[in-house]
Amino acid sequence: MKNTLSILIGFITVFCMLVSCKGEPKNSKNVSIVTDSVPNGENEKLYRPNFHFTPKKGWMNDPNGMFYYNGYYHLYYQHYPDGTTWGPMHWGHAISKDLISWVEKPIALYPDDKGYIFSGSAVVDVDNTSGFSEKSKTPVVAMFTYHDMKKEKADKIDVETQAIAYSLDEGLTYEKYEGNPVVKNPDIRDFRDPKVNWDEERKQWTMVLAAGQEIMFYASQDLKEWELISTFGEGIGNHGGVWECPDFFQLPVKDSEETKWVLLVSINPGGPNGGSATQYFVGDFDGKVFTIDQNFKEQQADDHTFWVDHGRDNYAGVTWSNVTTANGGKLFIGWMSNWLYANNVPTDNWRSAMTIARELSLIKSNGTYRLISNPVNELKGYRGKKVADKNIAIEGETILVTSKTVNLTKTEINFEIPDLADGTYTFVLSNDKGDELSFGYEATENSFFVDRNKTGENGFSEKFSDRISKAVRTANSDTLTGKIILDKTSIEIFFDEGETVMTEIFFPKVPFQTLSTWSDIKNFTLDKLEIHEFNFN
Repeated sequence: MKNTLSILIGFITVFCMLVSCKGEPKNSKNVSIVTDSVPNGENEKLYRPNFHFTPKKGWMNDPNGMFYYNGYYHLYYQHYPDGTTWGPMHWGHAISKDLISWVEKPIALYPDDKGYIFSGSAVVDVDNTSGFSEKSKTPVVAMFTYHDMKKEKADKIDVETQAIAYSLDEGLTYEKYEGNPVVKNPDIRDFRDPKVNWDEERKQWTMVLAAGQEIMFYASQDLKEWELISTFGEGIGNHGGVWECPDFFQLPVKDSEETKWVLLVSINPGGPNGGSATQYFVGDFDGKVFTIDQNFKEQQADDHTFWVDHGRDNYAGVTWSNVTTANGGKLFIGWMSNWLYANNVPTDNWRSAMTIARELSLIKSNGTYRLISNPVNELKGYRGKKVADKNIAIEGETILVTSKTVNLTKTEINFEIPDLADGTYTFVLSNDKGDELSFGYEATENSFFVDRNKTGENGFSEKFSDRISKAVRTANSDTLTGKIILDKTSIEIFFDEGETVMTEIFFPKVPFQTLSTWSDIKNFTLDKLEIHEFNFN
């Protein structure tokens, strides 16, 4: 029956696309089906990531419902299994023991007569506050948005409500709650993406929910009855698009006794380099009201620098529940694409990947709190072949490594440049087909950059390579550090120990074969270069 329903839903979705029905992705436009110029088998070989999670087939976007329990990390995600563009949303599911190697599991939540299954979260209800436990089994409770397509097509306002489902087999299968919805629509069109966390100090469940261009805060004792306790967002941060996919959690401030609350808010469009991105706010929470730090009040609208990732391809990221790192950090993953072109990227059997899992931490620098992001330590366990050097004199364009030595499609690269001078420091990935990806630091402008305009296949969308991505440097050290994570079709750059991060995807004609560097300064020194090839098949 499910297969028959999926085929029917798939037919309806394609028909809607052809006749310009509503029901397109959240605030994305120009949904279309494209055919890549690379043959199917070669497409898979060339573009399927080596180690970033992708579904075996079908469409994927936002990560959802992530939790840790009994040795497994669970990753759910927005998924349309019967097509490679956005369609009727399910919750796909994958599990991992180390956040790096993922095993795809059966679909966890299917759409039904109440609507599509939009984004949400999941928690481990260890004290059985929900009362869902049976035979002493610990419930996992998922909270998600129902999106009612019938109401949307009728131009109704109340198309989105919040619902729950529970699992008694550690997240493998779910039973939808008969009392849904648990939060009705308060006459707001964009009302979605509930993220639930346990507030240990107040002994309550706290839920943040995106509502237009605000975040609504709710509290509950049992995950069924919810009370609106406050709202946040008016006049604060970037409002270039609808607010989505919030998250709310505590982090210790490094090298201090302080603990602060962090609110993540994704926005589409409105990102610092166009399209989708995720901003953050730091402040205090009294159990009802979130009050942000003064520095966040002073930086308004488009000029603020508080972005989880300044690249174009990290959106809707949230954290795992029921786990913190040894340093008190939170574990995070994002959708590695952008609504400007996500439906059109040149992959055949699947679309989209997730970022590498990251640890979030908090520092205070020059009186300002900054969210720090770095790859999880588990990635180091996959390091294989190593190439390292020190005090490398760079005079003109200098080749650092080629694919004869290291496979540049599954690589970690660490570098350090001391004694920064006014000028531009550029790194270039290239191949013999003329494709180039360049990135680096412009000291005279105090900004990082990523340029993918010549990276290969980019004709699928005029928005893909219409600009060079830039990010203001907020660290003030005379030494620049960088960590680069390379896969077949993505680069994740962690500058200044993760204070500024840039993630971008690309589609070269053949894999990159050479990493080189140069500068408009006559010469400079790479104090450190350390390259690790990952052991992935």
